[in-house]
Amino acid sequence: MPGAYWIGHVTVTDAESYAKYAKGAGPAFEKFGGKFLARGSRYQQLEGKERARNVVAWFPSFQAAQDCYNSPEYQAALEFAKGAAERDLVIVEAME
Repeated sequence: MPGAYWIGHVTVTDAESYAKYAKGAGPAFEKFGGKFLARGSRYQQLEGKERARNVVAWFPSFQAAQDCYNSPEYQAALEFAKGAAERDLVIVEAME
């Protein structure tokens, strides 16, 4: 499946604010063709820093993944995540 992935590792510190982020981010994902492949599901930490919430989302292109993150819709939602979670997020281009 060509395209790109958002891979996020999150520790939520304020569930109420983070829920507002998640709700607000939805329209940006839809606008740019994002689809969640894993979100808060079962995991096994093998290396590195453990975070309780792991997210993998697919986008139809690397550009779409970047555009989603930089969109006004996502940036507005992201304000709710600031101070409500410790996050690591990376965009990875899929292999063709």
